[in-house]
Amino acid sequence: MGSIVINASPVELWSANDAQNVIRAVYKQVLGNPHVMESERFVKAESQLADRSISVREFVRAIGKSDFYRDRYFTSCAPYRFVELNFMHFLGRPPQSQAEISEHIVRCVTEGYDAEIDSYVDSDEYQTVFGENVVPYTRSNTEAGQSQVTFNRMYALNRGDTQISSAVKSSQLVFEVATNSSNKIAPASVNLGGSGEANKKKFKILVQGSKFDTRRRVSTSTYLVAGDNMTAQIQRINRTSGKIISITEVV
Repeated sequence: MGSIVINASPVELWSANDAQNVIRAVYKQVLGNPHVMESERFVKAESQLADRSISVREFVRAIGKSDFYRDRYFTSCAPYRFVELNFMHFLGRPPQSQAEISEHIVRCVTEGYDAEIDSYVDSDEYQTVFGENVVPYTRSNTEAGQSQVTFNRMYALNRGDTQISSAVKSSQLVFEVATNSSNKIAPASVNLGGSGEANKKKFKILVQGSKFDTRRRVSTSTYLVAGDNMTAQIQRINRTSGKIISITEVV
């Protein structure tokens, strides 16, 4: 079994001599540990970072708004996967609640891609933890007081140095976050295709206040959904401003 990457010593920009270390760390953390070809490097932003005309935070923002990031995580991944990876890449932690994920999905729809990226980089949490010149890093296994639930969720997202974020297109936490439950730690091979055993099961979603057309409003609705369709169904519920009351496994 792999282990979560631990940044025991966060990478920080102190001088021009630190620039290359910072660039490598940002590419690994924010881009999700890909292989970046020479032709794909962000030459202008790298130069601005090296001459201190932009901070590490602004370098992170530029990487997040790049076509490289958009193509791998926004265009190619399920919406829930995009959001949970944004939490990991920019804030170094998994999403904590259904409300957090819903907020970011709604922002993507109503305000657009750039606003979604800005919401992490401009957040009080980012500024407090990383400031202007520390590269974001995995926090859930290094911070005091982190719960076992948070640790397990982070492990589901980050399986170690060899994992490339873009290799997994479907959400790893949709069921656990929606039901506010803990996921089991399993070998990496179980998670690579989606939500592991959850994909094979059926779940009942109870929704309040879901509006699907202009002719009627249903105060309470129940949906029977296969695990591998959970992301699409919850996304639809969020678009209609429905509130998820519960998700239970159908035995």
